[in-house]
Amino acid sequence: MSYQKRTALALAAAVVGSVVLITAPAAQASVVDVNYNCQTPIGAKSAVSPIDIKAVRSGSSYNVTMTFQKGVSSSPVALGAGAMNPSAVINLGGADKGTVAVKGPANTAEIPANTPIKISDLSGTYVPKGNGKVTFTAGVLTIKALGTTTTCTASNSPGPSLELDVAGAAGSGGATGTGGGGGPAALPKTGPLDSAVALGTLGGTVVLVGAAGVLWLTRRNQRA
Repeated sequence: MSYQKRTALALAAAVVGSVVLITAPAAQASVVDVNYNCQTPIGAKSAVSPIDIKAVRSGSSYNVTMTFQKGVSSSPVALGAGAMNPSAVINLGGADKGTVAVKGPANTAEIPANTPIKISDLSGTYVPKGNGKVTFTAGVLTIKALGTTTTCTASNSPGPSLELDVAGAAGSGGATGTGGGGGPAALPKTGPLDSAVALGTLGGTVVLVGAAGVLWLTRRNQRA
């Protein structure tokens, strides 16, 4: 086998290995049923809503979104557009402790009386303080409307809606649909075969330059 063919095969193998690394999941998410007990101005109410939590990396932090798939609590009177403002906390576990505050916009349409209140998506920012697997679990939900405050707490000890591999500000991490930070590394100045091996260690960089590298090797062979 010629030198050019051996080098091209080594480069192609590096590309295949890099694809496996890039597509490896960095987060595990699941929809969790949360049984909310709500203390309202007119007494206690309860409702179950499936909760979904997602996180997308943005620099050294994550944009977190909490989604309610069903309505919770209700109001004895209709709530006009803009009358209801929701917020919540997400409890952290695993490699990090504390909470993440999330909030959402006011309702855009009237909420009829005595009907479940649909909570808009709540969003906030999470900044990792260390490295490892962090869990995100639905915490206390707060609904403010017409000068009153309703507090809803989970009574069924729900499990995490998201488990995420994170790294602190000095490191790099990932989330569903995202990649780690940092730009491509410079290629070392070595011999031809060493260069092919070095390309195999560059992860995503190989995927971008792999086809061009094979084409360059082919053309150089033709000129030879």
